Amino acid sequence: MKMVEGFSLRTIAGTNVVVPVGKANISFKGMITLNDSGVFMWKQLQSDINDSELLQAMLEEYDIDDQTAKADIREFLDTLTRAGLLE
Repeated sequence: MKMVEGFSLRTIAGTNVVVPVGKANISFKGMITLNDSGVFMWKQLQSDINDSELLQAMLEEYDIDDQTAKADIREFLDTLTRAGLLE
């Protein structure tokens, strides 16, 4: 899985947000706010990565158990899918 083109991670007034750029700005209105783990996963998804690689990266980055990491990943990916941001 990988992020679609046309979106950029920005920090605005200390808040991490994903905003549309270029042609994506026409069809996607608004922005998505990300917490620290969301920013980490967003950066991981800039390259083609599978679920198990993303899980392993989360476990290496954060002191969390498998179940928590899987739940966080699923919630994040579901949000991105609903917004049309995942290929």
